[in-house]
Amino acid sequence: MDGAEKRVRLEEIEEIYRSGLPQLWRVAAAISGTREAAPDLVQEAFVRAVRGVESFRGEGPLEGWLWRIVVNVARNARREPPTAEIPAELPAADGYISDAGAANADVAAAVSRLSERQRLVLFLHYYADLDYTTIGETLSISSGTVGATLTTARSALAQTLEAKEATL
Repeated sequence: MDGAEKRVRLEEIEEIYRSGLPQLWRVAAAISGTREAAPDLVQEAFVRAVRGVESFRGEGPLEGWLWRIVVNVARNARREPPTAEIPAELPAADGYISDAGAANADVAAAVSRLSERQRLVLFLHYYADLDYTTIGETLSISSGTVGATLTTARSALAQTLEAKEATL
């Protein structure tokens, strides 16, 4: 990679960082289980990306490569693998932290019971608003598998929450 190409890649990385910071924080918080660490985790991921920009082979979108680094850093930071609880408080869509409160505790508990792949697909789809192709690139799975995993996760959540309602 020559100097001009590296500079262009670094500019692209910076643009993805600047434009997607709230989504990056939300996903890092959800995966790691701690919203307080999310900014540091995202920063660490982007430091790794900048240092390793020459390792990007261009076989997929740069955004997918960057999300994979964020996901891996957040996974490594998770304190209780693989069944870490989803934090009750998650960043809201506008970048501010919202208190999900008791009303969403059941949803958080249901999400924590999903498989790791299902949780990651949910987080990347709903918190980061990524398309199936980018999620697939991020998790090294096909976009068809992303769709199937998302469908299975939604179904499992619905069943768990319906069972919870039935017991009330």
